[in-house]
Amino acid sequence: MKLFSRRATGQAYEAAAEKYLQGCGLVIIERNFQVRGGELDLIMRDGTTTVFVEVRYRNSQQYGHAAETVTPAKIKRLMKTATLWLMKQGLSVHSTDFRFDLVAIHQQGKQIEWIKNVITQG
Repeated sequence: MKLFSRRATGQAYEAAAEKYLQGCGLVIIERNFQVRGGELDLIMRDGTTTVFVEVRYRNSQQYGHAAETVTPAKIKRLMKTATLWLMKQGLSVHSTDFRFDLVAIHQQGKQIEWIKNVITQG
């Protein structure tokens, strides 16, 4: 029997990732920015850099690392959504310092791994 919906579980892990990154000095800008065809889990600031954070979780690594669930199609959606977010802020991908990070959560939140600059632009 499922105790929590998939969305509630996702939100709990996103909150854990946000708390972890705040403990590392990042500042939250926005949560769950959505446009048609894409979503950014967390948008944070690391100094002067805007950080788009994808949160992935797995209960075990039996079927691979959480980072392996970020497919080329997902990367394309993340980049498109980030570009739209920047435009909405009056910013440009060419003049804004930004990166894509991934927070991989395993073992029901007991293991958190922060991978910086997981997607390179270009």
